[in-house]
Amino acid sequence: MDLKNKVLENKFSVGIIGLGYVGLPLALEFAGKGIKVIGFDLDEFKIKKILKEKKSYIKHIPSEKIKNAVDKNMLSATTDFSKLKDVDAIIICVPTPLNVNREPDMSYVVNTAEVIGKYIRKGHFISLESTTYPGTTDEILLKIFEEKGLKVGKDFYLCFSPEREDPNNEKYSTSTIPKVLGGVTRKCTEIGKLIYEKVIVQVVPVSSTKAAESAKLLENIFRSINIALVNELKVVFDKMGIDVWEVIEAASTKPFGYTPFYPGPGLGGHCIPIDPFYLTWKAREYEISTKFIELAGEINTAMPEYVVHKVNHALNENKKCIKGSKILILGLSYKKDIDDLRESPSLKLIELLQDEGAVVDYSDEYVTMIPKLRKYEFKKKSVPLNKKNIAKYDLVLLSTDHTYFDYKLIFDNAKIIVDSRNAFKKFKGKKLFKA
Repeated sequence: MDLKNKVLENKFSVGIIGLGYVGLPLALEFAGKGIKVIGFDLDEFKIKKILKEKKSYIKHIPSEKIKNAVDKNMLSATTDFSKLKDVDAIIICVPTPLNVNREPDMSYVVNTAEVIGKYIRKGHFISLESTTYPGTTDEILLKIFEEKGLKVGKDFYLCFSPEREDPNNEKYSTSTIPKVLGGVTRKCTEIGKLIYEKVIVQVVPVSSTKAAESAKLLENIFRSINIALVNELKVVFDKMGIDVWEVIEAASTKPFGYTPFYPGPGLGGHCIPIDPFYLTWKAREYEISTKFIELAGEINTAMPEYVVHKVNHALNENKKCIKGSKILILGLSYKKDIDDLRESPSLKLIELLQDEGAVVDYSDEYVTMIPKLRKYEFKKKSVPLNKKNIAKYDLVLLSTDHTYFDYKLIFDNAKIIVDSRNAFKKFKGKKLFKA
């Protein structure tokens, strides 16, 4: 039976490479529709959590979903990539970070493609979901796979379909967010659309893999530039004695022509702080300077330093020096009510404050211990939030505004508060500083 008929009759299987914030929820969607899924990951911890404990390692994904999928034999997980030959569709959900020079680190994609190349066979469908620069699918994956003597659109099918995950979004989930899809050939797009329509409510085909890759970049560049705008206005308005949050709230009353964006201590997550630089890097190949994108990146990257400046100011106003001061950072994840640390500005704040000589702790129930990360190795544990603990710090810095925080408790017991998220907008007092 050919792949198209397998898909139409729900007799196909899926392999998902990378069981993180993108891969795991997608795997559960397929499994929930009665489609067998094998999850592939190098991390033994994730495999153990799924197979042996049947528990989730991501806060917003219920363990019950994993248990049901495993118990029904719809989901399995392995580090043995030779099992790729046993699945019909392969979906790649691996990281695409930046290197130390803020250039694309394509090693995860390349290594994954080379592993797939060992096991690729006739009838395979392969989709890349990792955000990247226009041309990646054709220039890297297609080249590697066709070296095996197979013809795309005939022997195997290759697409790019960018992930659009927004962890813990109560309005949209993996299945309800429309899915952009671009195939190398029309047949690739046709097969890809049939597969994704099994679990996604709307699949949006585009003319090519490059168009799909570019659509994802546009989404994130749009956000990056607008966040940079309000971050810059925050600095300007602060000098003028104007509350940027009040200005945004007032502007938001206009029912057309305006979309509110909000300032913060810096950009976090795997997309917005990183993806714009993929296009910047690729544009150089065409001798084009992406000034808007680069300027936005500079502004957003500088925000943690601005917050540290405000911390310094707040301490000075209270006749204290940052060196030797005990500082508690509230919230470690990159946005509220999740456990995702990727590119979190809180991590950069810890580094900068420690470089200034401060003694820094953090409190975040969603991240009880900071694991070893690509850029950081802090070896810190979350401090429980209670009256005694709050009172012993010289300054409390609100970085991520988790809903569970007892803001009255914090306000009543903190000596100094620096708020980078407008979380204490209901409170007034000389101890409170906005950043």
